[in-house]
Amino acid sequence: MTDRSALEVTDGIPADLAAPMKALAAVARDLSIRIARGPLGGALGQHVGENTDGDRQKALDVIADEEFAEALKGTGIRWYASEERDNVIPLDADGAYALAIDPLDGSSNIDVNVSIGTIFAMFEAKDNAEASFLRPGREQVAAGYFIYGPQTALLVTFGDGVLHFVLDPMNREFTLVDRAQKMPAASSEFAINASNYRHWSKPVRAYIDDCLAGDQGPGAKNFNMRWVASLVAETHRILTRGGIFLYPSDSRPGYERGRLRMVYECAPIAMLIEQAGGHATDGSDRILGQAATSLHARTPFVFGTADQVDRVCAYHDLPDQEVSALFGTRGLFRA
Repeated sequence: MTDRSALEVTDGIPADLAAPMKALAAVARDLSIRIARGPLGGALGQHVGENTDGDRQKALDVIADEEFAEALKGTGIRWYASEERDNVIPLDADGAYALAIDPLDGSSNIDVNVSIGTIFAMFEAKDNAEASFLRPGREQVAAGYFIYGPQTALLVTFGDGVLHFVLDPMNREFTLVDRAQKMPAASSEFAINASNYRHWSKPVRAYIDDCLAGDQGPGAKNFNMRWVASLVAETHRILTRGGIFLYPSDSRPGYERGRLRMVYECAPIAMLIEQAGGHATDGSDRILGQAATSLHARTPFVFGTADQVDRVCAYHDLPDQEVSALFGTRGLFRA
């Protein structure tokens, strides 16, 4: 491995966050190699245990978590909270920041060569470990993700737009390619796990029904459906070409508040989406206005192109008789 920094530091990265960002980038660079080697690197997708919520952990989940925690020591991170750990752990006693991380999002896709990623967020640290994270998402000072795909990339915001870096395979550095990543203002793609249709609430069913009605429905245009089952991959596509992602609550036991975690997934992705010009909600209310009630609290999540996210919110406000009717009667959305 080269001795050069893994991350090109620019004036877009605050000076006091340069050290933790370099540490994150160095681990992500190494992870990208492990992931690219696939089965040559061992059984990375092997089930090795369960995390605090009973989700299966893969071998690379645990490896990634341990490597990020170790690399962040001495970089100014006081508290480290991981989706793979039950509790917050201390790193630097005098550190100014608290970092939340999903070390390997989408790890169920490791063995099928689908893009996976790392999601992270930073807050100003408080003396109380958990209180550093159980606060409104708008208080994040940084949020971002690494995506390990055909390109390994970093998208990150510090509250003033979205920076887009790409890992150059020639010199093994993350190089800035866009200082102001913006989402297209319009799109005709939606992402949802349609196999759960029977479990959804009436407003979610109504929105999807109207998308499927195409140019004959209230949206007056034809839609395509996408579903990768990797949050980072879905986010990257939407940031690049627009669209909407829905992981709603539903009627199944354990899904009453959705399945995605506020601290490790939804709040950081919501910050990125808003900084790129989109909206992010729980289906009704803005994600960044909410605080998690526990480290591993879950929330429904709807994000993407602003007009489509706002439309989903509007469906939740429709009278029951209108949202239950055929799409042709939903006059609120007729041009």
